[in-house]
Amino acid sequence: MQLTADAARLVGYGLRPRLVPARDDTYRGLVLRARSDDEFAAAVHAVATGLDLVVLEISERTGIVVGSTEDSVFAIKMTDYARRTGGEGKASERVLHALAHLGAATLAFPRPADLANETYLGRITADGVEAFVREAAGRLAEGAAATDAADVAVDQPALEAAWRVYTRRAQTGSTGDGRKLAGSTLGIVGKALTFLADQGLLMRTGDERGGTFRTTPRYRTHVREAGVVMFEELLGLGITELSDGSGTITIGWTSESLAEL
Repeated sequence: MQLTADAARLVGYGLRPRLVPARDDTYRGLVLRARSDDEFAAAVHAVATGLDLVVLEISERTGIVVGSTEDSVFAIKMTDYARRTGGEGKASERVLHALAHLGAATLAFPRPADLANETYLGRITADGVEAFVREAAGRLAEGAAATDAADVAVDQPALEAAWRVYTRRAQTGSTGDGRKLAGSTLGIVGKALTFLADQGLLMRTGDERGGTFRTTPRYRTHVREAGVVMFEELLGLGITELSDGSGTITIGWTSESLAEL
């Protein structure tokens, strides 16, 4: 019984994303135990599975990182996300937020080696992510214009439509009282990055350029797990170099490097 209780306690720590083992002796002790005791580690995975969670990583640096399945009560549904970010949950809003998260992850870890390096810290800004996604959307629009419409529809219609939604949305703007428009692409990127910070995936380091952020080890783990899918979409567009608004960024992802993940 104590084994199960301790395993459940460790999984519980994983649901507190801002806490790291270095700040809690009990947490650190459970992490070390999970890394050295196979029976305890198996119990941790079993408890997580029972809660429809998946253990992504257990390390002294990150602690225990868990992801939720679609059926888990801990899963963040789009309606919940929309409510937290002040959005309405419309299809177009979901598309824009998805592209904002895709751009953030790509800029935060532009090379496979960055994801493999446990000490790597990516640094991004809201302005930079917005510029990156907008330029990517523009590249796709140029490619679509030069390609037969039927071919575009057959190849990647959903992806092509998603990027078109982004190009049609205003980059910025303000209300009558001077507040930034929350529905602009810059506003949406800012909300997406703030949400990631609230989840312990990014850490806000300043207000320059719409907000500056650095990555956390927890974010690296999540991006590593989802990275293949995300970066394949960018590769499918033939995009390898873009600007983040301050300089050219080369995306160092190739078919070979993706296979290494």
